[in-house]
Amino acid sequence: MKHSHFIGLMISALLCCTAGLAAAGRNCGATIPDTESAAQTPGQELTADTIDTSTWIGKVEYWYNKNMNYGTVCLLMGIESSLIPFPSEAVIPPAAYVVDNPDSRLHWSDSLYINLLLIALFATLGSVLGAIFNYVLGITLGRPLIYRFAGSRLGHLLMLNVEKIQRAEEYFNKHGNMSTFICRFIPAIRQLVSIPAGMARMRFAPFVGYTALGAFIWNVVLVLIGWLFRGQKELINRYSTEIGILILLLVAAVLLWFVIKWLVKRHRNQTVQS
Repeated sequence: MKHSHFIGLMISALLCCTAGLAAAGRNCGATIPDTESAAQTPGQELTADTIDTSTWIGKVEYWYNKNMNYGTVCLLMGIESSLIPFPSEAVIPPAAYVVDNPDSRLHWSDSLYINLLLIALFATLGSVLGAIFNYVLGITLGRPLIYRFAGSRLGHLLMLNVEKIQRAEEYFNKHGNMSTFICRFIPAIRQLVSIPAGMARMRFAPFVGYTALGAFIWNVVLVLIGWLFRGQKELINRYSTEIGILILLLVAAVLLWFVIKWLVKRHRNQTVQS
C-alpha cells in the first residue's frame, strides 16, 4: 500500500521539479507557442480550455475533464481510505488541475477558489467514509479475525500483512486518539490506523473529528499541488515527452526495488526453513 502512495508522491514531486526547470529555461529565452497557434495543431481536440490531445498529458487531462466529478472524487477517496490500495495523489491533483476548465464536470462555480474548496471537501468526505469502514471492521471482526485476514491470501492481494496491522496498532497504542489525526499524513499506515481505533472502540465522534481534520489538511495540500501544476500547464505540455520518460523510469525503478525486496525476503524465508 505504501508503494502506491510513494509512486504518487514521487510523480508529483517530479512534475513540480520539471515544471520549475522548464520555467527557468523559458526565462532564459525559450519560447512557447501561444494558444491560438496551438489550437490549429493537427490532432488537437478543442474544448473551452483548448486541450491538446496529441500528447499523453492532454489525453489524461481530457479524460479527467469528461469523467471526473465530485461524486467520483468522493468515491475514489473512500476507496483510498479503506483497505484497497489506491493513491490519493492520482485523484486530487489532477482534479484541481482541470477544475477551472468550463467543460469540466468539476467546474461548479465561476470562482476557482470555491471549486478547489469543493474538491477538498468532497475528498475529505470520501476519506472519512473509508476510514469509518475500517473502523467498523475493527469493531465487528475484532483483533484475532483482523490479524487472520491480514495474513490470508486475500489480505496479501490487498497488500496487507500482519506486520502492517501490528505497526498500525502499536502506533495507535503509543499515540492514542491523536494518531487518527497524525496518521493522515503517513501513507504507510494512513488507512490502517482506523482498524486499531475500531478494535480499541475509540469513541466515534472524536474518531470522525480527528480523521476529518487530518484528511482535510492533507487534501488541501494535494489540491495546491494540482493548482501549482495548472499554473505551468503550457510548460508541462511542451515537455510532456520528457516528463513521460522520467515517470516511466521512476515507476520502473520503484517496481524493480519492490521485486528485489520481495526476492530477498523470500530467500531469507527459505533459508530459515531449511
